[in-house]
Amino acid sequence: MVKIRLARHGSKKRPFYQIVVSDSRNARDGRFLENVGFFNPVASGKAEKLRLNIDRIEHWKNVGAELSERVQALVKAEKKNLQTAS
Repeated sequence: MVKIRLARHGSKKRPFYQIVVSDSRNARDGRFLENVGFFNPVASGKAEKLRLNIDRIEHWKNVGAELSERVQALVKAEKKNLQTAS
């Protein structure tokens, strides 16, 4: 099964997550099919906290990919931000 989930990068106590499309059998930080964004939970100042490629996420959802709970929450928040910005 194909999943859209977070892959942890960064150093100890400073997490940085890539949002990736991967086969659920692969390791969390292992091989992936496509990188569709990133999430930086410790961003401060003018640093970008979240970037998502919504078009590609929708494409993978239509193909049958399943989103993890955290990615669902991030996508929902990003869509809400896009609506209020317009």
